[in-house]
Amino acid sequence: MVALAAVALVGLTGCDGPDPNNLETYYDDPVPSATLSAPTPEALAPAPKAAPVTQAAPDPGLLAERALLSDQDVAEEGVQPGSGAASGCLTDDVSATSRTASWRYPSGSVLRHRVAAYPDGSAGDIVANAQCTGHTVDVPAQAGVERQRAWCDGKTCTVLLARGTLVSGLTVSASTESRAIDAAKRLLPAMAAKLTAPAAQQ
Repeated sequence: MVALAAVALVGLTGCDGPDPNNLETYYDDPVPSATLSAPTPEALAPAPKAAPVTQAAPDPGLLAERALLSDQDVAEEGVQPGSGAASGCLTDDVSATSRTASWRYPSGSVLRHRVAAYPDGSAGDIVANAQCTGHTVDVPAQAGVERQRAWCDGKTCTVLLARGTLVSGLTVSASTESRAIDAAKRLLPAMAAKLTAPAAQQ
């Protein structure tokens, strides 16, 4: 009887533990997680977009000036700065969107360079549609130039180069046509280099 009582006591003691089939006693109550603070209206509002950066249009006159031949560019011609008149295509007076420089040879021949900007049009179209007196002549093609044309009218020869919004025009008035066109051909590489330089297109 004592042994049975002991076994019964042990059995009752074991029943005091959690019932594996009773979910309420088997699992502990979940610990509430930290309460998340509600986002403020400022956090919900989208971040303001940065205003688009608009670059100011380049000054046409400045672009023309950068493509203009300098005294150094024509030094090998043996010329001196001068205001001698020279006729030819697109050699009208200086405007707000153009720059002009003139030089004179010791012989009295005149060299004139003019660069004009056409912000509202294509320089290539300007040169293509230019109506110049005299007859057309062939000159070496220049790399980076979109269009080029050349004419001689008597002793005056004119070469026009176009790129972007700029037209570069060189006019030489010499004692003979051959001298005029030869001088223009010698200066073509310098003209093209100035016209196609990044500074002349920005």
